[in-house]
Amino acid sequence: MKVALVCTQGGHLTETLQVLDAFAGCDIFFITHFSSRDEEVRSIAPTYFCPNIGERPLVFLRTFVWALRVLLRERPQVIFSTGSEIALPFFFWGKILGIKTIFLESWCRVHGLSRTGKLAYPLVDEFWVQWPQLLEACGPKAKYHGGVI
Repeated sequence: MKVALVCTQGGHLTETLQVLDAFAGCDIFFITHFSSRDEEVRSIAPTYFCPNIGERPLVFLRTFVWALRVLLRERPQVIFSTGSEIALPFFFWGKILGIKTIFLESWCRVHGLSRTGKLAYPLVDEFWVQWPQLLEACGPKAKYHGGVI
């Protein structure tokens, strides 16, 4: 099974690396931003890099088009993300292309969803939280499978 691991660098990448064993035996690749951790990510699996989107609408739109190209080239069966905004274009295209999508809300989100979580919720097939009390802030799609850390 081919899996796209989509995350920003920093804490989201750290959480993704902590669940990497769940993808043992899968053909994985990363999609992330350029940062000082580029070599670390490249040493694990093939990686696609894009500029940090942040809150820049033009960069987001360019990433939206780029995300479709990456997905059509790689043809993953699953898109998994811990966030942040980089996940949204991939989840959108995943929904349209029929690719299974999974979002894991950040460990630091205990009582309320992140902005990405709120936007990703209607797009993803699976929405996982790391705190049982966070289920109260989510809809019926949310599931608790324990914490990553």
